[in-house]
Amino acid sequence: MIRRHHFLRALAAALALGATVPAAMAQQGKPIRLIVPFPAGGATDLFARTLSQKMGEKLGTSIVIDNKPGAGGSLGSDMAAKAAADGFTLLFTTTSTHSIGPAIGAKVPYDTVRDFTPIAHVGNAPSIMLVPNNSPAKTVKEWIEYARKNPGKLNYASSGNGTIVQLTAELFKAQAGVFVTHIPYKGTALAIPDLVAGQLDVLFDSLPTGMPHVRDGRLRALAVTTLKRTPLAPDLPPVADTLPGFESNTWFGLYAPKGLPTDVVNRVNTAANQALSDPEVRAKLNTLGIEPVTSTPAQFAKMVADDLAKWKRIIAERKIVNE
Repeated sequence: MIRRHHFLRALAAALALGATVPAAMAQQGKPIRLIVPFPAGGATDLFARTLSQKMGEKLGTSIVIDNKPGAGGSLGSDMAAKAAADGFTLLFTTTSTHSIGPAIGAKVPYDTVRDFTPIAHVGNAPSIMLVPNNSPAKTVKEWIEYARKNPGKLNYASSGNGTIVQLTAELFKAQAGVFVTHIPYKGTALAIPDLVAGQLDVLFDSLPTGMPHVRDGRLRALAVTTLKRTPLAPDLPPVADTLPGFESNTWFGLYAPKGLPTDVVNRVNTAANQALSDPEVRAKLNTLGIEPVTSTPAQFAKMVADDLAKWKRIIAERKIVNE
């Protein structure tokens, strides 16, 4: 077995020669582990598997998915934070572990800034604003006017306190200046029948789960929560057309443990961006309701910092608690 100091010396030599660190690792027959802190089979896991296959090809090595669900994603994230910063361990994560969780005061055993090295922002999953077919509103502007004329009489559904679904609705309320009552459910799927029946007035659901009900004629979609129109739902205007600057996405990103060398970060970032430009990857993400995003590590870090600040402000202003 190669001793650690010999390995580090060989790794430094590989960097000096301009070889990729992952390629050097592949020569030793050790794959890269990509921790996904959520269960297998979900959208996050499917995204990670789609991306990792192409990334592995670009890096010349295999990337093995390691699902470590639990504690809202903090279990797997903590494992990644405590791993060696040698390029053998990466983390695939989302808004919930690095934006909303910290913003709402969730007790996590890591610091989302100090304990990780940001690598790449790889995708966004927008939501759509859904209303029942019997709603008098055909547009976002009409819905806001309707809510203003009926303060406290309308309600919105969410998938629970402190979730992106609730926070999106509260951001909407804050920017629109309306008073709408929160009705939490244990998942948006459970709220859909009541929304169809007209017992609920609005729901900000994920695009892939909400859009089928629109196509089937069971619900009406008023808008998407992206800043601009999205190719995932090209016929829908963004809420931002009515409420300038309104935006709410579930983002996906790649992290490594703190201290990963810059050269390694840049090469993994390049591989991720190349994989996201692949037509096959983009097509698969489209079916998941996810927009591929390419970025630099610095752009990713800034996006997460801005997202965290936005949700912290809304959580404090609206007195939201994670019950």
